[in-house]
Amino acid sequence: MIHVIAFYLFAVMTIASGAITILSRNPVHSVLWLILAFFNAAGLMILVGAEFIAMLLVIVYVGAVAVLFLFVVMMLDIDFAELRAGFVKNFPLGMLVAIVLLAEMVLGIGAYKAGALQLGTPDGTAAQPAGTTNIEAIGALLYSRYLFLFEAAGVILLVAMIGAIVLTHRQRGDTRGQKISKQIARRPDEATVNVKPEVGKGVQL
Repeated sequence: MIHVIAFYLFAVMTIASGAITILSRNPVHSVLWLILAFFNAAGLMILVGAEFIAMLLVIVYVGAVAVLFLFVVMMLDIDFAELRAGFVKNFPLGMLVAIVLLAEMVLGIGAYKAGALQLGTPDGTAAQPAGTTNIEAIGALLYSRYLFLFEAAGVILLVAMIGAIVLTHRQRGDTRGQKISKQIARRPDEATVNVKPEVGKGVQL
């Protein structure tokens, strides 16, 4: 009985959080509701026994992606009125793309039901011994059969990170170079000056 109650609780909260994420006018509130939706989705994954996916939702999506969204929204000075105006201007194009995607989904489902598409079926070669958890089974597959693909994905992510650093790195020529030896050799009496400004006259720089 407790599993049924937990399922409906997590499901309702996930759907409600996702809806409020879209309908909220404040982008910061939208990100916070998105984080709540991720947490509830992780609860649903735990209920079905997929604890690895639940961990990914919390660590990757909540701990990295959603927090990154939150910092970007809070730190950047975004003109949301201009964004809404751009949304209205590009609405016809967005609807066209949505209709195309919907047509592709309908065609794909129709082809699958007609028997034109044959999905792969498990042959049992990747089956793990009884009592093995999902995390152990995924780890055994990643570091055995899919080791080279896993390493290739890591290399691609490393190259992408280095590329982002190189593209965003800028050398400024208007700044004064730092001379550490001169800073160390400076005496305290040359570093600071004690002044006693008169009332109402401020400090002369």
